[in-house]
Amino acid sequence: MQELYPLRFRPILRRYLWGGRRLAALLGKPLGPGDDYAESWEVVDHGEDQSVVQYGPLAGATLAELVRARGGDLLGRHAPRERFPLLLKFLDGQKPLSVQVHPNDAQAARQSPPDAGKTEAWVVLAAEPGSLIYAGLRPGVDRPALQQAVHQGTCEPLLHRFEPAVGDCVFLPAGTVHALGAGLLVAEIQQSSDTTFRLFDWNRAGPDGKPRPLHVQQALEVIDFGRGPETPQAPRDTPTRGEQLLVECEQFVLRRRRVDQPQTVGGHDRCHILSVIEGSLRVESDPSDENLTVGSTVLLPASAGPVELVPEEPTVLLVSHLP
Repeated sequence: MQELYPLRFRPILRRYLWGGRRLAALLGKPLGPGDDYAESWEVVDHGEDQSVVQYGPLAGATLAELVRARGGDLLGRHAPRERFPLLLKFLDGQKPLSVQVHPNDAQAARQSPPDAGKTEAWVVLAAEPGSLIYAGLRPGVDRPALQQAVHQGTCEPLLHRFEPAVGDCVFLPAGTVHALGAGLLVAEIQQSSDTTFRLFDWNRAGPDGKPRPLHVQQALEVIDFGRGPETPQAPRDTPTRGEQLLVECEQFVLRRRRVDQPQTVGGHDRCHILSVIEGSLRVESDPSDENLTVGSTVLLPASAGPVELVPEEPTVLLVSHLP
């Protein structure tokens, strides 16, 4: 049986009215014509949305096929799973995203069809001056006040907001009202879910000239009104050289690591997702024979064990894994 090795996937590109061209300009994604490229899904196993292996003997296999056939080798201690539980993407918000909220696992399981909940985290990769992140409600905002504001065609005064800096990490547990403002490029790690309830869309029209659908009642049902405003995470140093812990929750762990000399990553009988956000490095046993550069992502299977990274220049990685 073919041993699993570091896996690179073809990005899945999504186009929405709020997108732009920075996925190509800053992350090297292969965009076609147009200026509305909003998301690049790097690792995903969610229904018909499937990451496909690009290189090596397993080229052409989907992530779902690997989970079914090689779940133990891929996920290690976290097997068995019906599907790969994490989704990693990049988002280019040239215009503000809708104000939205995601359900937790129990709430999402009651949807038709059922889905996983969606807890997520953003890491800011680029920010234009004055760009804003909306994360959580302002103190004292309750359901009647929010419902009335949405009905009146306004929502922004009730949202906590701040101007982020490059490198900021924002943790958004399920139930948190949030929106990515215009001018931001972020990396996002989340549960493998695509359930989003749009609460407010800035009173704008969609591509067809009509307002995009809202899901106000569904959103109000899943909002956690007890959560206060969300602010950037305070990174914590770890025992690993050059590494900071950004988020540790029930759904995933997110770290940021600076690599300026050869070192290993992975192992511990779990898979790891590596995404380069600065620099360039070589990954041991990567059949692509190409460096991992800015905007590139690789999935290290649990069975691959610790894998050596050899930087071509000082490199910064986001490292994601299950708890």
